[in-house]
Amino acid sequence: MMGATELLDLAAQLKAREESFVLATVVRTVSVTAAKAGAKAIIRSDGTIVAGWIGGGCARGAVLKAAREALADGIPRMISVQPDNLLAELGVRPGETREGVRFAANMCPSQGTMDVFVEPVLPHPSLVIFGASPVALSLAAQARPLGYHVTLAAPAADLVATPEVDVCVDGFALEQLAGGARFIVVSTQGKGDEVALRAALSCDATYLAFVGSRRKMDSLRDKLIKDGIDAALLDRVKAPAGLDLGAITPEEIAMSILAEITLTRRRGQRG
Repeated sequence: MMGATELLDLAAQLKAREESFVLATVVRTVSVTAAKAGAKAIIRSDGTIVAGWIGGGCARGAVLKAAREALADGIPRMISVQPDNLLAELGVRPGETREGVRFAANMCPSQGTMDVFVEPVLPHPSLVIFGASPVALSLAAQARPLGYHVTLAAPAADLVATPEVDVCVDGFALEQLAGGARFIVVSTQGKGDEVALRAALSCDATYLAFVGSRRKMDSLRDKLIKDGIDAALLDRVKAPAGLDLGAITPEEIAMSILAEITLTRRRGQRG
C-alpha cells in the first residue's frame, strides 16, 4: 500500500498536470472500522481510487458520491458514516446534512463510525485571450497573480515583446487547452476580429466576451450568421466585455473584464 509521503507526492504530480481529483482523509473513527484516522485516498473524477485507503464498502459508496459532487461544485465536504441506531439517536436520516456534515448509514456488521473529509483539488481556472491589443496584454498581466492559467493567442508579428503567460500561441488556432473552468476574451480590436471570434466560438467556455462596441459585435454577428454560424452560439458572446465601471484606459478595461469573470466564477459560492 502506498505510504502517506508517496500519496502526497502523487497528489502534487496530479495538481502540477492540472488534473482534477479529490483527497479524502479519515479524520475520526469510533469502534471497529477498516481504516483509521489519518488514512487518505486519492479519487479521480471518474470515481477511481488511484491510491490510498479509506476502508471497505461500508464507507466507499458515500465517499465516492461526495467526491463526485465536490468535483462538480468545488466545495469540500465532511461525511459521517454511522450505523442506523446512532443516526436515529441524532435525529438525522441518511443523506441529510446538518451543520456542514452529511450523514450516511453504515450497513456493515462492524457498525463503526467513520468521519471523512472530502477535499476537491481542481485545475487553475483557464483564461484564454485572443489578440495582442493593449487590453489583451493588460488582462494577461492582471490575471496571472489571481491564479489563472493564461493562454494568449495572437500572430507573433503583432507582439512587440514576449508576454508573461503560461502558453503563447502564434495565431488563433488552438490545439489543446488547460482543463478546469474556462473563460475566453476576444481582444483583437481590429486585428483579426472575425478569425479570432470564430476560433473562440469553437471552444467550450463558462464565459465568452468580445472587447468592442455592441455595434461592432452586431456587425460581426450578422456576417457570421450569413456564413452559417448558429445564432444561439453567437448569443453567448458578451459584448462589450466587462462590467460597466466607466473604464477608459486598457488597464481599467482589463480590470472590468476580470471583475466580470470573477462575478461569473464565484456566483453562488459565498452562499
